[in-house]
Amino acid sequence: MNYNVRGENIEVTPAIREYVEKKISKLERYFTEAPKAKVNVNLRFNQDKTSKVEVTIPMPHLVLRAEETNTDMYAGIDLITDKLERQIRKHKTKVNRKFREKGDLPNTFATSETPEIVDVDEDDLELVRTKRFDLKPMDSEEAILQMNLLGHSFYVFTNAESNRTNVVYKRKDGRYGLIEAQ
Repeated sequence: MNYNVRGENIEVTPAIREYVEKKISKLERYFTEAPKAKVNVNLRFNQDKTSKVEVTIPMPHLVLRAEETNTDMYAGIDLITDKLERQIRKHKTKVNRKFREKGDLPNTFATSETPEIVDVDEDDLELVRTKRFDLKPMDSEEAILQMNLLGHSFYVFTNAESNRTNVVYKRKDGRYGLIEAQ
């Protein structure tokens, strides 16, 4: 894996860089061959004496992403590694279950001689409700207003300019984000 470690309001020392690479490289054991992924790590030190760690690992069929805010940056890096490991296990279990029925098991993840028992709560994967609605053409500002009127954290709409499906969402920092389909 290639690492891109950036710091905001903090200098990325060789010790921090080495710790990040050491912890995240432990995830390579879940893959049959080391992914040729670029690992993006953002370290931010906030004014309230907390640090925020964000890790994104884009891969061919999966994007691993996690973020953690903690008073201790090293503890945040440890927690990020745990979150990413859970994501990989959950995805691995889902993929294995899906392809086990077809007998066409993909060779993305490493399999050991003794099967690893992964405790995934089946309720997490259960679809409990389906909604159908027409997408009204509008701009992103109107979509944000509609989202706030409904009290939701996201809103799906058709962008009036591009005629494509977009999603606006409320971020943890209180601002808004836009996802544009390609």
